[in-house]
Amino acid sequence: MPKQIAIVGAGPSGLMAAEVLVAHGFSVTVYDAMPSAGRKFLQAGRGGLNISHIHSLDSFIASYGNSAAWLAPMIRDFDAQAIQDWMRELGIDSFVGSSGRIFPADKKAAPLLRAWLHRLKQSGVVFCMKHRFIGWQDNALLFQLTENQTLIHADAVVLALGGASWPQLGSKGDWFELLINLGVNVAPLKPSNCSFCVNWTRHIVDHFAGSPIKPVVMEYRDVLGQCHQHQGELIMSSTGLEGGLIYRFSAQLREAIEHYGPQQITLDLIPSISEQQALAKLNQSSSRLSLSNQLKNALNLSPVKIALVQEYIKQGSQPKNKASLVKLLKHYPVTLTQTGSLVEAISTAGGVRRDAVNENLMLNALPSVFCVGEMLDWEAPTGGYLLTGSLATARWGAYGVTQWLSQA
Repeated sequence: MPKQIAIVGAGPSGLMAAEVLVAHGFSVTVYDAMPSAGRKFLQAGRGGLNISHIHSLDSFIASYGNSAAWLAPMIRDFDAQAIQDWMRELGIDSFVGSSGRIFPADKKAAPLLRAWLHRLKQSGVVFCMKHRFIGWQDNALLFQLTENQTLIHADAVVLALGGASWPQLGSKGDWFELLINLGVNVAPLKPSNCSFCVNWTRHIVDHFAGSPIKPVVMEYRDVLGQCHQHQGELIMSSTGLEGGLIYRFSAQLREAIEHYGPQQITLDLIPSISEQQALAKLNQSSSRLSLSNQLKNALNLSPVKIALVQEYIKQGSQPKNKASLVKLLKHYPVTLTQTGSLVEAISTAGGVRRDAVNENLMLNALPSVFCVGEMLDWEAPTGGYLLTGSLATARWGAYGVTQWLSQA
C-alpha cells in the first residue's frame, strides 16, 4: 500500500509538492480551507501572471537578499528555464516581456491553473476542500469542516499554508501561533511588497487617491548612507504610496522604520530631463501664468505632480526662485511614517526560520512535517521572484519527503 501524504494548502506551493509526490508513487491528498484551489494564484494573474524572470541566475538569486544563500540550491534546481519547460508540458506557452519577466502566452493564470489541476487529478491527487487545518490530535491532523471536525492520519505532511496577506483568499497566517506553541522557531510575519503610509492632506486624498505618479525616480538613502534609486511608477492612495516602485524598496524601508522611525524618500518628478533643461524651460514660460500653468505648459507635469508641488508650498516651504523650484521637482521629499496593512500587502516576510528546518525543509521539532512556500522566512520583490521561490521550495521539500520516507 502506498504511503499516505497530506498536503495542507492548495496554492501553487501545495500543488507543486503534490505533483512531485504523486509522480513518486505516493497517495497524495491536498486539503484546503477554501472552496477551490489556487485563489491567490488567480489573483496574482489579474494583471498578467508574471511567473519568473530571465535574469542571469546569479542576479536572480541575489534578489532574495538575506535568504539568497538558503534558497540558491532550490532555485537552481527549478530555475526560469525549468519553469517554462514545466508550463509547456501543461500545454501553456510562455513569452518574455521587454523587462525580462516571463508570462504565459495569454498572460492569464486561469488556463494554467485549470491545466495543472486537471493533470494532478488525472494523476490521482485527491482534493478535499473546505477543510480548515486547526492542529494535531493524537498524532493526526485535525481539520475543521463546516459542521464538524475530522482527523487525518498521514505518513508525511507538507504544510503549504502561505503567509498572511490577502487572507480573504485563504492565507490567514493562523498557523503561526500553532507552530510557536509546538516549539517551532518562527520570525514575526510582516508586510512585504507593501504600501507605505504618508500624512497626505485631505485635498490630496479627495482629489488624487488612486492616481498614478509616473514617470518618477524614487531615491532612498539608508542608515548606512547607501543610495538606492530606481525609476518606475507609484500610485497615490488614500493612506500613502503603493505600486511596484515602492514595493522593490519595501524590505529596507520596513526594517528602517521599525528600528529608526519614519523614513524620508525623495522623488524625481521630472526624470527625463536635467535640472538645467528644466530651468531653461521654466525661464521660457510666461511669468503671467500661474505656477500650475507654468508647470503644466513648460514641463508637462501631470495634475497629481502639480498638486504635490502646491501642497509643499502650502506647508510654508515656498521655493525662493525657479532654480529652487526645479530642485524641489528633482528631489521632492516624502516622509513614510509606517508600512501599510499586512493583510493588503502582496506578500509576507517572516515565517519558519531556516534553523527550524533541516536541509530538506522538514521541521526539526516535528519529524515527518515539511514546510514550503511563503510559510518559510524569506521574501523577494515582485517580478516573478515570489512564484519562483514558492514553486522551487515546494519541489525541494517534496523531494525531501521522498528521501525521508525512503529512510523511515
